[in-house]
Amino acid sequence: MTDNLSTSICDEYGITYPVFGFAHSINATIAITNAGGFGVFGGTRSTPEEIEQAMATIRAAVGDKPFGIDLVMPPGMPDQDNRDAIEAEIPDRHRQFVSDIIDKYQVPAGTKPGMRSRFVRSNEMLDQQLEAVMQSDVNLFACGIGAPPRAVDQAKARGKKTCALVGSPHHMQKLLQTGIDLVVAQGYDAGAHTGKIGTFSLIPQIVEAAEGLPVLAAGGVATGRHIAASLMLGAVGVWIGTAWLTTFEHQDHLSTLNQQKLLEAGPEDTVISRADSGKTLRQIRSAWSMEWEADSAPAPLKMPFQDILVGDVLGAIDEHNVDALVHSPAGQGIGWFNEIRSVDEVMQDLVNEAITTLS
Repeated sequence: MTDNLSTSICDEYGITYPVFGFAHSINATIAITNAGGFGVFGGTRSTPEEIEQAMATIRAAVGDKPFGIDLVMPPGMPDQDNRDAIEAEIPDRHRQFVSDIIDKYQVPAGTKPGMRSRFVRSNEMLDQQLEAVMQSDVNLFACGIGAPPRAVDQAKARGKKTCALVGSPHHMQKLLQTGIDLVVAQGYDAGAHTGKIGTFSLIPQIVEAAEGLPVLAAGGVATGRHIAASLMLGAVGVWIGTAWLTTFEHQDHLSTLNQQKLLEAGPEDTVISRADSGKTLRQIRSAWSMEWEADSAPAPLKMPFQDILVGDVLGAIDEHNVDALVHSPAGQGIGWFNEIRSVDEVMQDLVNEAITTLS
């Protein structure tokens, strides 16, 4: 292990390093894969047509190297992609609160729906997204929230590896019944949707509950020392997202202002909020999260109602670079990333430090 950074997951998945890199950027996903890791494209907010195109673009750029796609599939979503039906149930108080934020920060109207409100997170849309994934030659299908057996079964029937992210050992028994191939133990430190247990408390618990399934460590993994620690706790690799946000390749998905806020942020500059999606989501602290934390603020709505309530204004904030309100999901590891570098540079630093630490 100390001559190179290779574990059992490298042989099983045909990769050089046991580093699975999650990114919403197609270019970053390609670069992670070509740098020796396993790129995983975040496709939850992509239309079926966009998923189809993304899978084809990534495949053309990585050749026969393996890569994956991640979809968030929470239970309890509406059956139909019907925005009018969702809008009709949003309370007036919440509408007024968002309107007051728009007025207070002088947010210009967006020219198109926001990322979260382009469509309703529904079973209808999920079925269409799944069809696009299954028709592609992507190697790994990852379940970000929820792992519906029907989705896992479809992927396995088509010869794809399957993976699920978990934040508590209590989820493992049900997850094992799905026949999943790979488990990601995602701790509290992680960016975006995350749970309540710290990463390095969670990893050994998930390893013990996984009944021999390979486990990846996620949440605050930002250095080679974190990778080494994860391996010592029983993981066979790591799942990293935040590290790629400040790369050149990710500039196709984040504005210059948003990346600058990430570069300036430290671990204490992230906060968990339900203000974006209705579910707990770790993000860079901003006036947006602080407005929703105020005593006078209404409680965020459940997903997908919060998506539709705030989706358009979040899109307008990003489109017009409204400084006080711009923010991005990010994990507590963001403090280690304070300059724009290439994905390959980040990967080599992670790998070299892990090898040195293990030695």
